[in-house]
Amino acid sequence: MRKRDVLERSDEELIACLVGQEAARGLVQQECDLWELGKQSSGRAFLAGMNSECCERIAAAFELARRRERGRGAPRGKLDDPGRAARFFRPMIGAASVEVFCVACLDARNRVLMAAEVTRGTLLSSLVHPREVFHGAILARAASIVVAHNHPSGDPEPSPEDRLVTRRLAEAGRLLGIPLLDHVILGDGRHVSCRESDAQLFNTP
Repeated sequence: MRKRDVLERSDEELIACLVGQEAARGLVQQECDLWELGKQSSGRAFLAGMNSECCERIAAAFELARRRERGRGAPRGKLDDPGRAARFFRPMIGAASVEVFCVACLDARNRVLMAAEVTRGTLLSSLVHPREVFHGAILARAASIVVAHNHPSGDPEPSPEDRLVTRRLAEAGRLLGIPLLDHVILGDGRHVSCRESDAQLFNTP
């Protein structure tokens, strides 16, 4: 298939290249857009009655796209504002149907040393423990960290639990000498910076 042909093809036609025309038509008939398809494929769900091999092909295509995006910003990329942080973390979190909490460890110039997923599931302060969040930062001798997680509902406004987690991590960062620069929450197409929305969370005694 030539590049020009790919650019001119519809979503259904491109999906058909992966799983066949019948399965692709079934997805379209279910009004399953690409965002929803990415969410389902991240969980390896059986889509539109497709067999496991077809589901794996869809999942692999979305994972390759996420890795490509992550590769664009990851190498020594700077996370010096919420927009850059959101663009960096979004491919890591993808379109997950559950909350995924990630951390990026930065050097003194806010460049990424390493990044990792900390936990997956419902965000609870008991699950997002400072020990797990700062473990990699200590090993990497990071100067600071930025954390992020997603809201599967699509609304990135911080919840009371989000604020509690942010305050706990800010306090732990102060004690360790590895400050928390920001906690970015991702929604559908937009994000919220906890530092910008409530700077008091970072003003620990």
